Amino acid sequence: MLQIRKATIEDLNAILEIYNEAVLNATATFDTTPRTFEKQLEWYNNHKENHPVFVAEENNTIVGWASLSPYSDRCAYDTTVEVSVYIHHDHRGKKIGSQLLEVTTLEGEKVKNHTVISRISSDNLSSIHIHEKIGYKHVGTLKEVGYKFGKLLDVTIMQYLFS
Repeated sequence: MLQIRKATIEDLNAILEIYNEAVLNATATFDTTPRTFEKQLEWYNNHKENHPVFVAEENNTIVGWASLSPYSDRCAYDTTVEVSVYIHHDHRGKKIGSQLLEVTTLEGEKVKNHTVISRISSDNLSSIHIHEKIGYKHVGTLKEVGYKFGKLLDVTIMQYLFS
């Protein structure tokens, strides 16, 4: 049975493994170099109360994670956050991403954020679909802003606005 819970420091190795697999094999992130454990620990420690990190756990195994991160370091953006969702490659297509996205998005409102932004590689149609299903709106497309795997990539910008 799938359990979604707040991440702990003990989850960092699993989070890092899932993230680095995406770095090497997917356009879900525009990072091109795998992250070190030290960098992942710094990332984790920078996530404060209104920037939670969640994991999806199944049979005592972390199968995905999601987080809310600051959208910008400028003060006027304090209640605007960016969502990230990553699923272990063996567990994609099982609706884990939808569940993680929904829990993380709703937690964003509980911790007093005003809006959630998602930047999605435009070729990632499944991610765009689950965002739409949760209630995110397409607010724009940035043309050819990323370069990965030998090609220029567009980015779809989606937004969830708490009313």
